[in-house]
Amino acid sequence: PEGRPSSNFWSENSGAGHLASCVSTYETVVNEYVRAEPSVQLGMNAAQVAAILEPTQKGLKNSERKRPERYEKNGVAVEILYFRSGWNSDGITTDDEFTPYVFNDSKLVGIGWQILGGPKSQGQAPADVRVNTTVVY
Repeated sequence: PEGRPSSNFWSENSGAGHLASCVSTYETVVNEYVRAEPSVQLGMNAAQVAAILEPTQKGLKNSERKRPERYEKNGVAVEILYFRSGWNSDGITTDDEFTPYVFNDSKLVGIGWQILGGPKSQGQAPADVRVNTTVVY
């Protein structure tokens, strides 16, 4: 009958397909990262770590990633790879949303911000808005 949804309306517009659209790319990436991260061990080389963690970052735009850093210090080649391991809902991409993996001469020697002295930028938590609803009779 006219004006009624087709028999496919409910199957097309509800259920898992609708729920999947509610999951953010960031949430998916972070969940995948959390599952893969325990496989990374100190002493691995950069290619081994990237093979484990890079697939967890699929779906991210370039602006949602952090570029690697490379330099030499006291004759040691230093490379730092960053993988998204969190997110803040403030709309700003900051260091604290990534975990750094530090390599000396291609050998993983450190994981996390402590080895680097902490993140340079941090997200801002949204203000906790509280509404006082006093009812006057």
